[in-house]
Amino acid sequence: MDRRRQIIHEWLESIFPADEVSLTPASSDASFRRYFRLQIESTTLIVMDAPPEHEEITTFCRIGRRFHQLGINVPEILEADEVKGLVLMTDLGAQHYLDSLNNNTADQLYSDALDCLITLQSGTFSEPDFLPPYSAELLRREMNLFREWYLTRHLGLQISAEEHRIMDDAWEILIKSALEQPQLWVHRDYHSRNLMVTENNNPGVIDFQDAVTGPITYDLVSLLKDCYIEWPTERVNDWVLGYHGRALQSGLLEKVDKQQFMRWFQRMGIQRHLKVAGIFARLSHRDGKDRYLDDIPLTMHYLLAALKDDTELSSLYNLIVSRIEG
Repeated sequence: MDRRRQIIHEWLESIFPADEVSLTPASSDASFRRYFRLQIESTTLIVMDAPPEHEEITTFCRIGRRFHQLGINVPEILEADEVKGLVLMTDLGAQHYLDSLNNNTADQLYSDALDCLITLQSGTFSEPDFLPPYSAELLRREMNLFREWYLTRHLGLQISAEEHRIMDDAWEILIKSALEQPQLWVHRDYHSRNLMVTENNNPGVIDFQDAVTGPITYDLVSLLKDCYIEWPTERVNDWVLGYHGRALQSGLLEKVDKQQFMRWFQRMGIQRHLKVAGIFARLSHRDGKDRYLDDIPLTMHYLLAALKDDTELSSLYNLIVSRIEG
């Protein structure tokens, strides 16, 4: 038994001194966090293990409690020890959206997820300063992961001064597009591996600790241009426009036509997929998590398809295509 498992067992025994503690691995993610399923008689709970030398749990607990107050189906936090880096919470089950999405289920599952997204975004108006801003600096830093980790480290390319200039100019166009949108609460990783299929109040929502206040289309892109599953363009566009109607009706959007909204959506996808390609490369080369390399092709497919249709970003498209094919 590793040292962290021993710490978890001792902590749980202090909470449930009269019960037999049984732990099984539930999942892990791209960070240092691990999750265990705890069996207490006929009930299961989840223990999050976040080693304090690598992770902090204060933000997770603060956001989780606030989202729970909104009525979002996040795990309810039952116990937390910030010194030990441990959280005990309710169990949303083991059925991810990714395991359940198919041609027959997609419309209903995405409808539920879009309703939940509207609820999350509407929380902005009750407490506008609750989450940090998705600033120009953060957006730029995320896109720089693409050149640092994907182009330079993963592909082993030398980037010329002219190529750096092309990327810098493209970053500014994408930042401008992001910041001119309504700024609402953003989960920041709202996709099929972080949404759980639940019997009541579907979906269950996890992995929300990086939430910010940012562009209205960000979580929509994460959901509908998901790096782990692809849908036909026509179907994605239908879902996007369906969300556009809901956002207008709920007051999240005012006087933004479909063409402008779709342009925001496409450019937000470019920003996200630049970031994600860099993150997947970093997870492999820095953290030894090579399985994420399998998800780069779909991410790059989304990126290049959106760039190809954006004439103002044609230089970036040509740069990426020429360097990848070269």
